[in-house]
Amino acid sequence: MIKKLLLLGSIAVMTACTPTKESTIDTTLQSKVDSILQNKMSEIGAISGQAIVMEVQTGEIKAMVGNAISQESGLIRTASLLTALETGKVKLSDTVDVGEGVYKVHDRELLDHNWHRGGYGKLTTLQGLMVNSHIANYKNIERAFTEEQAYFDMLNKMSYGQPENIEGLDSLKAVHFVTPNDSGWNNTSLAWFCIGYNQRISPIQMLTFYNAIANNGKMVKPTLYKGETEVINPQIASKANIDSLQMALVKVVTEGLGKPAQSEKVQIAGVSGGGQLSTDEDNSEGRVNTIYSVEYCGYFPAENPKYSIIVSMNKVGLPASGNLMAGSVFKEIVDYMTK
Repeated sequence: MIKKLLLLGSIAVMTACTPTKESTIDTTLQSKVDSILQNKMSEIGAISGQAIVMEVQTGEIKAMVGNAISQESGLIRTASLLTALETGKVKLSDTVDVGEGVYKVHDRELLDHNWHRGGYGKLTTLQGLMVNSHIANYKNIERAFTEEQAYFDMLNKMSYGQPENIEGLDSLKAVHFVTPNDSGWNNTSLAWFCIGYNQRISPIQMLTFYNAIANNGKMVKPTLYKGETEVINPQIASKANIDSLQMALVKVVTEGLGKPAQSEKVQIAGVSGGGQLSTDEDNSEGRVNTIYSVEYCGYFPAENPKYSIIVSMNKVGLPASGNLMAGSVFKEIVDYMTK
């Protein structure tokens, strides 16, 4: 039976702050972000959700509301693209043929969201990111890596999934990835991993990666206390590829499917994620309920990033759109912060 999870108005991390340390939380912003998130969750019937606002250069968490769940996330697609770019075998201008939106991966079919409308045909790698093509994503990984483990080695080099702990946030767990060394790995696992499955990662860990992109490649550890900035990785990828990805994340918003998050007040950079998480067949009415995630992560202003934001919600049933649902929460937070 699916049980509805209650949203925590003011996140419990505040109670963990000791008297000798000054909290990074902006209580006014915290209250507003909580209200925005709760309103959207009520509107779409979400069963859980979280929104986090972080300062790009310092990692200071300015607002953190809701309940975090470590789960699969389609937001990995940006990290997957960066691993491919780092090999030098893939460029944003490369052509990728995604055909009619159905790609055979051994005994399974990888589908683009518009497969029933005939797919996108030939795209550039950049366009593949802009329209959230699963097939383009995986084909880039196929081109970049002849050995599956090399993909995971690159993710590790970029510190994807860090940090494993944050002072004052006791609920945070280390990420879990199904890798080629695990017994559950098979010949289709990589195709589904690189688009968000076969893993468990929390919103704050995903935001840490996107914040590093905003911070020109420097990954800082999120912190709940002022004056405690810690560098996790001084440069997660080459400056050239970080620059390319920054440009691409703006294009997603201005010309791609990320338009619902676009603000009239400031240029943002970001991308959506989402996917099917689980199916519950044990309910009193005999229905099959499927839980979907809807996510949006990015930063602003795009040309000189000050803040990064992640919005993640889970809901039962369709429709489930990261851009339209989580993206609208992202936009409302940005608009409030730039009023």
